[in-house]
Parts: sequence; structure tokens; C-alpha cells
Amino acid sequence: MSAVMLAPELEDRLAALREAGWELFDKFDHEVRDRRWHPFVAANYESVLEALIARRAPGLTFLEWGSATGVITIMADLLGYEAYGIELDASLVETARALAERFDSKARFVAGSFLPEGYEWKPRDGDGRLGTIGQGRSGYLELGKALDEFDVVFGYPWAGEEAMMHDLMRCYGGRDARLMVHGTDRGVEVYRDGKKED
Repeated sequence: MSAVMLAPELEDRLAALREAGWELFDKFDHEVRDRRWHPFVAANYESVLEALIARRAPGLTFLEWGSATGVITIMADLLGYEAYGIELDASLVETARALAERFDSKARFVAGSFLPEGYEWKPRDGDGRLGTIGQGRSGYLELGKALDEFDVVFGYPWAGEEAMMHDLMRCYGGRDARLMVHGTDRGVEVYRDGKKED
């Protein structure tokens, strides 16, 4: 875990949340992913937790792109972030809301796309496909918040999607906002103004 000490009660809640998250993912994997392809794959919750702990400070807002079962957004809330999640799959949003209630979390979840209205991915190579991102009404409308109102944004991109996430932050993110990207082969990397932090 992190070098930062957490209160034992908080450590216990976070551990129970991660365990519940793995149980939910296993169930989802068998009930949904065994029958059809779905882009939800659980992140390494321990690595994300360490990154959240290292950067927490009073008054920070957190947004998870593709919040799925809500584990990461709820972890952020329990650590003191004002935490929100946007998820395209409405059934996963319901799962996340139920998990938040179970852990007495104020994390808020909405169904929709994490792409702002009017955003269009225009990469240098000309291939603007969004891979697993999907299409839907922008979740920011229901949140009543714009992307530039968040201090920390977390994404777990599939191959080829990370560049789009960086572009999204460049176009719509707050000037001092951090983008946490969970790379399957690199762990969690944190960027501010497009530059990787140590």
C-alpha cells in the first residue's frame, strides 16, 4: 500500500470496497462477458488507490471516465475527494449507485458518454475511431458540471484510446487538472498540462 498512513477504519472500508469490487467484476465477467463482448475490465484497484492517496488534498473534485461498478469513484470519495463517475452502460450505473449506498459514499454516478457535446477526435494519422468509447448523450449534461471543473480525472483506456484522453483534457480540461491514466503495462501515470509527473 501507500507510504501515507490512513486511519485503520478507512483502511478497512477501502479493503472491503476493493473486495466487493472484485466480486462484482467476477459476476459481471461470468454473466455478461462470457456471453458477449463488453469493454468493462476492472482496473488494478490497489495501484489506483495509491495514486489517489498520493494526490489527495482538501477540496479536490474527481471524475472517472467509464466508472463501471464505481469502485474507483467510491474510493476517491472515501478519501475525501468530491467524486463523480460517468458510465455509458446504464446497468453498471445502477450497480455503482447500489455499491455507493452500501459503503455510505456520496459519490455520484450518471449514465452517458464522458465525451463533451461537440467533441470530435481528430488524430494526426486521420483515424478518428473511438474504439470502445461508444456513443451516447454527454454525461456532463446530467452532472451539471463541465470537464474543466474537475481537478483530477481518471481513465483506463484500451489500446489506442490514451491519445484521445490526452486530447480531451487539452481541449476541455482545467488548466491545472491532473489526468490519471491506468496503463495495463505501466500502472497509473499522472499528467498535468500534458506532461508526466514523477
